[in-house]
Amino acid sequence: MASSRDRQRKLAREKLDRQLARRAAAARRRRRIQAGVGAAVVLVLIVAGAAWGLGAFDSDPEQKAAEDVCLWTPQDASANTNLKDVGTPASKDLPTTGVRTMTIDTDQGGPITAELDLAGAPCAGASIAHLAGASFYDNTKCHEITTEGALRCGDPSGTGLGGPTYSFYNENVPTAPEASPSASPAPGQPPTYPKGTVAMIGNPPGANGSQFLLFFKDSSPAQPAYPIIGRITGGLDVVEKIGALPTVDNGAGAKIKPKTDVVIRKLTVGEAQAAPAPATGSPAASPAASPSAG
Repeated sequence: MASSRDRQRKLAREKLDRQLARRAAAARRRRRIQAGVGAAVVLVLIVAGAAWGLGAFDSDPEQKAAEDVCLWTPQDASANTNLKDVGTPASKDLPTTGVRTMTIDTDQGGPITAELDLAGAPCAGASIAHLAGASFYDNTKCHEITTEGALRCGDPSGTGLGGPTYSFYNENVPTAPEASPSASPAPGQPPTYPKGTVAMIGNPPGANGSQFLLFFKDSSPAQPAYPIIGRITGGLDVVEKIGALPTVDNGAGAKIKPKTDVVIRKLTVGEAQAAPAPATGSPAASPAASPSAG
């Protein structure tokens, strides 16, 4: 018959065995949980990586559509009193395809019409439309007939320093023409700024505001600096007539000021519309190619 001490040892041993069994079971549960969590984390990382690769975390189309199209840089009117504050154009939801029609009525005749290229220069189109809507250009002078064969307009101060209280960067400056051995454009190469081109001109270059050029002659400068923003589609003969006016000293020693004032009575810009298809066999890139030009 077993002594009481033997029974106590047996009970203690059984208790220890039960404790060890419970600990082993708990350890197995922890390992299963840890394995499950690890697998879940790996799965989440795989799914997230695939989603990122497919663009799931990119901005949705509505957000992309709301991103800024143009950047307008403020200009200090207290430092340049030739600037005129008429607000700032919108920076979002601007048209970036098609054309806008710009119409200019001058005291020398008209109307002069032009297509503003919204694909090549959307910010210029937006700026001119904004300024036209504020009557910025009305009753202002085209103050210069440039030596490069263009009429310079769009500065209410008539000094070349005027514009709105914002500026924007160049958009569509052509590359320099290929030079011949004499350093002039290679023979047969089209002009950089064909007659009928509409371009911006900034002061300083690259800080565009309101001033623009209407080319009445072909021009191929060695270093093009003017962003092309459109082409004249009607009234080129009026621009040519103005370009032939005699010029006088502009007060800075340059004989480029029209002797007779050239006044823009009214400038308007229409809504964006699809670009017209070029006529068969006509050079689409030439600003003077439109049948109505001139």
